[in-house]
This record gives sequence, structure tokens and C-alpha cells, in this order.
Amino acid sequence: MSDTINYGQMMHRAMRGLLVELLTEVAVTGLPGEHHFFITFDTTHPDVEIADWLRERFPEEMTIVMQHWFDDLIVTDEKFSVTLNFGNQPETLVVPFEAIHTFVDPSVEFGLRFEGTEEDDFEDSPESPMIELDDEDHVDTDQRKGDAEVVSLDSFRKH
Repeated sequence: MSDTINYGQMMHRAMRGLLVELLTEVAVTGLPGEHHFFITFDTTHPDVEIADWLRERFPEEMTIVMQHWFDDLIVTDEKFSVTLNFGNQPETLVVPFEAIHTFVDPSVEFGLRFEGTEEDDFEDSPESPMIELDDEDHVDTDQRKGDAEVVSLDSFRKH
């Protein structure tokens, strides 16, 4: 047993579980409203299956868009497959969830970023999901990145 908790690995499993649930629902019901997905994945992953001409064009990383036309979306706990249209040429891709780098639904400004792999040690990684609290129980503004909103934990406390 390890003497530390690998929160990064646990977060990656949870985020991949979210993708499995989401894509499974989309496979059954389709994309609702204006939702659409940008999925970026590692084309060098050994379990990625794409046409040779796509692998030549995208030797390291590829971003696919699932929006107006996609077909045969099949989701398992480990991977998904989907047929997409590339210049009026349908191609089936198989993408393991562990090969995904980013998932974005710009219609609702939602995104996930996967740094490294589940086997990586996230303890010392600056990309590890982390919230630090200061003495006043709010997110330390020095730890923020970008335009993230700081929410005081006091608003969630029972008085």
C-alpha cells in the first residue's frame, strides 16, 4: 500500500467515467440542442485505430468534432468508436479513453484536460487538480489560473 493518496489518478478515472456516461447517453439519444464536442487524442497510443492516411496527416495528435453528422457511436468502459465524415469520406475511428488529451463542449463552455496518464505520479505535478485553502477558508487567489472565479466557502456553510 502506498503512503500517499494519488488524487490525480482518482480524478482521471472519475473524468473518464464522466466521458463514458456522457458518450453512452449521446449514442442512445443523440446530441441535444447546440451541444457539440471537440475531442483531442494521442494518435500514437497503441490502441487508437484510424485510417493510415489520417495517421500520416496527424502523426501525434488529432482533434475530432462530433456535431452535425456522426454515425455508429459505440461506447465501452475502455474506448469509443465513431464514424465521422472527412471530406465526404466516412471513416471509423476507435479511441481509447486513456488516449484522450482534452474534451470540450464549447456550447456550454465545459472542458476536461487530461495531463499525463493514470500511471503517472501526480503528487508533484503542477497540473494536478488542487485547491488550496488559506487561513480564511477561501481559495487562495495566488493559486488561481486564468479568469477562474473565486468562491468563498462561507457561502456554503450552515450558520
